[in-house]
This record gives sequence, structure tokens and C-alpha cells, in this order.
Amino acid sequence: MSLEIMNVFSSMMQKHAVDEIVKCNDFTSRFGLTLSRQDAIELVKTRALSLKSYGRIEFGGGVIEKIIKEFCDSPYISMHNYVETLHRLIDIFYFYKNETLDLISDDELIKFMKDSFDGKCQGSLELLSGRELYKMARNLRYGYAPDYSEDNECEEEDEDGEY
Repeated sequence: MSLEIMNVFSSMMQKHAVDEIVKCNDFTSRFGLTLSRQDAIELVKTRALSLKSYGRIEFGGGVIEKIIKEFCDSPYISMHNYVETLHRLIDIFYFYKNETLDLISDDELIKFMKDSFDGKCQGSLELLSGRELYKMARNLRYGYAPDYSEDNECEEEDEDGEY
């Protein structure tokens, strides 16, 4: 392919991605969250930068829309922090796709991110990225379940009531 054709194709793909993100407003508006066309353009740029930064390629896409739809009902997201949170979540997602060695599907990773964000992290992106996703990635690399924790293991008492 010539460079000109590739640029036209890339431009069409980016326009399609922006259109799909803007369409998410139909779903997210019931939670009081909407994105402008410019917000959508910036989110596509964040995805492109994250993919480049982490040495990844993506065919098709849809990850941004999945993140939007999964996180829009979070009690920790409002219009005040919506766009910034999405930018951070997109970058965190691609970082941990690498860190998990792609041992977890996109949908499973997004679900884990959301459950952790709303649960143990109580809306903290720092705790999500620096603690929960770090542990999950480590678990996967060592062959454990994503939510495995040594704290969850029970030790049995012996006859004397000691461990």
C-alpha cells in the first residue's frame, strides 16, 4: 500500500472510532455523562499514544466504547472527572494488557478494572493501577487466578488450636 492510501485508511478508521464513541452518549446520558466530539477525538488520540507507547497494535477497536459502557454507572465518576478518568483508564488498560502478557481477554480485564475501581479502590485510579492491577498481572504471570490472594488462604489449626 502506498503511504497516501494508508493515511486515508487511518483517517477513516479514526473518524469511525470517534463516531462510535459519540454514539455511546445514547447509553451514558442516563447516568448524566456525555462526551463532545472533541472529547471523543482526544480519547482516540490517547488510545493511539498508548498503543504506540506500549508497542501494541489493535485491529477493529471497540475498547474505548467497552470502557465507557462498563464504567459509566460507577458512583465515583461524574461529569466533573469523566473525560480525565476515561483517558487514564484507556492508558491503564493498554499498560496492563502488556503486563498480563495477554493472558486475559479485553472484556475480562475491563470487568476486573471496574470491579476493583468501584470496590477495593473506591474510585482511586492510583490504587487501581498501582495495587489491584499490579497484583492481578503478577498472579496471571505466575499461573494463579487473577483475584488470587495469599490472604485468602486459610491455614488449618492442629489439635492444640495452633496453626
